[in-house]
Amino acid sequence: MSNSDPLVKFENVQKSYDGEILVVKDFNLDVAKGEFVTMLGPSGSGKTTCLMMLAGFEPTTNGTIYLKDKPINNVPPHKRGIGMVFQSYALYPHMNVGRNLSFGLRMQKGAERLDKEEIDSRVSDAAELLGLTEYLDRLPKNLSGGQRQRVALGRALVRQPEVLLMDEPLSNLDAKLRNQMRIELRRLHEELGTTTIYVTHDQVEAMTLADRIVIMNEGRMQQFSTPLEAYHHPSNTFVASFLGTPPMNLVEGNMSDGVFLAKGADAGEKPFTMKMPSHYSSYEGECTLGFRPENTALKIGDKDGNFKIAGFESLGSETIVHLDHGSIRISAVWHRPGPEANRQIMDRTSNVGVEVDESDIRLFDSEGNAVNEA
Repeated sequence: MSNSDPLVKFENVQKSYDGEILVVKDFNLDVAKGEFVTMLGPSGSGKTTCLMMLAGFEPTTNGTIYLKDKPINNVPPHKRGIGMVFQSYALYPHMNVGRNLSFGLRMQKGAERLDKEEIDSRVSDAAELLGLTEYLDRLPKNLSGGQRQRVALGRALVRQPEVLLMDEPLSNLDAKLRNQMRIELRRLHEELGTTTIYVTHDQVEAMTLADRIVIMNEGRMQQFSTPLEAYHHPSNTFVASFLGTPPMNLVEGNMSDGVFLAKGADAGEKPFTMKMPSHYSSYEGECTLGFRPENTALKIGDKDGNFKIAGFESLGSETIVHLDHGSIRISAVWHRPGPEANRQIMDRTSNVGVEVDESDIRLFDSEGNAVNEA
């Protein structure tokens, strides 16, 4: 295995539980040594199934999974050199923290068996790294949720795995603890450099933790890129609508002579149009216009404006404004909170114009795939 070879590789992997319906479809993925990859998608998108196949808990239906250039489809889970952290923590309630951390090491047999001194050293190192030293004699029931999660993580790390897999590890924690644990997980990764694949449905976790992000839907990979690339340059309308709160505005219409003409205006109303950037000017036909709410400037009271205010959500530092034009609905993030701003957006009768900088406009073809910015 050379330095340029991936540590983990999925090659045309498929999974079916009933022999008919594929829940993972032609999945291909290369993960470099030391990389932190998150897998993000809605429930049922196949992300956890991919993790279970890599761990060896589920067989593949077709395709091959490689670890360090060697196929591991038929290698039993405990021989793969992979650590796993589950959503449920899976701690032994009758064992204290120290014995939970050491359990996997104490169970190793044969050539893999470690002496007591090495086990104690690894447990001590993990406890110090995770801030658990003073809790080694406590039972899980006497720990907070965040402490239990750190024990579960430590139990995987003491085995010094080639790859660390994490399946929704923070979903049982409250919002404050999730924020703290995200910071801790990123710090640990930077300190240890363990190759990590992390499954989540939480966009904030996926975006903030990952070097690269896999976005899944209906068993297929939709995009594999850096988080910012996926956010600013989504590969298709699914990614555009899935990432972001609120998500990207998507307006269906047609392109002709470099001008976008939206569908959905009511009879007799002025249609919504937008002059497109030069890199999209050669596109003709059905398409979808995309632009992020935070890049949408509003001109309230613009007599030529197409939109009316349908509602708003005041969040303190910003206000999300929802606008309608016939069947078209878009959102804008307005960074002008305060009484005067709220008074303006409470006026449902004013016409509202919309402006988007050319650099923030995206275009998707009739199949929903991103049009290249030629």
